[in-house]
Amino acid sequence: MWFASAIITILAWGAADLFYKKGNNEADRHSAMKTTIMVGLVMGLHVLFYYVIYQGISYDWKNLLLYLPVSGMYILSMAIGYFGLRYIEVSISSPISNSSGAVTALLGFLIMGNAINGVQLVAILLILIGILFLSILEKKEENAELAAEGIEIDRKYRFGAVAIIFPILYMVIDGLGTFLDSYYLEYKNIMPEDQANMSYELTFLIVALILWAYLEIVKKENVIVFRERDKGFAALFETIGQFFYVGAISSREAIIVAPLISAYAIVSVILGRIFLKEKLTFKHYLVIAAIMIGIMILGFYDA
Repeated sequence: MWFASAIITILAWGAADLFYKKGNNEADRHSAMKTTIMVGLVMGLHVLFYYVIYQGISYDWKNLLLYLPVSGMYILSMAIGYFGLRYIEVSISSPISNSSGAVTALLGFLIMGNAINGVQLVAILLILIGILFLSILEKKEENAELAAEGIEIDRKYRFGAVAIIFPILYMVIDGLGTFLDSYYLEYKNIMPEDQANMSYELTFLIVALILWAYLEIVKKENVIVFRERDKGFAALFETIGQFFYVGAISSREAIIVAPLISAYAIVSVILGRIFLKEKLTFKHYLVIAAIMIGIMILGFYDA
């Protein structure tokens, strides 16, 4: 059932986003690489213990290359996202990045000739517009707090051309990856879901090992994984979300799933309010309610 899988993905990736924020160390120039390493290692363990040992699934290694265009898009977009956190506030980058669902939907319309009814379109717009307004509210509140403290915001962290390119690249590349994912799993049935997910996670593991070797050998930077607690939790939730995401995106409702899952940003905001002791305003609740209405509409049509 794609809707249940999508909701679990939203919750898991929302939690992951929170720990990505906590684990991003601006003083460490290799922080983004270390995050990528942690995610790749956890995904590799997931393949070993869940797919190989628990389920006893045999992996066809030719799928590693066959699925590489999809894996490459996802991994590249995530790595860009981790790196971009150094140059732009999450309140600006998050809605741009999460708009990748709109890219996927547009590609579905243009290439696949997909169609959705008017109510579903309204639900999608509620989600995407809600995420945008949520970002605007967050940014206004943050600027007000900084102004009250007499802190001047560096222009490069706001709308500089260099800074804004990271979430835009994430949006386009991730949206293309999602489109290719649905093409592989649903339209062409190129491989089963488990083979696709194993291919993605194994590719991420290989990238992680290469980056780890690069930091240790070339940069002489010791990477002690057990000390990267926040990055480890982010990787764990990321992997859980990925597991359920594959089941959701492989359904015939893939064009609806992509913008639906993009709403995981609201979970991150809520968890940030709880664990970082921040407060939600009435406007925040209104926008979150609009997004939730969109989610419920999509769930209703699934039923």
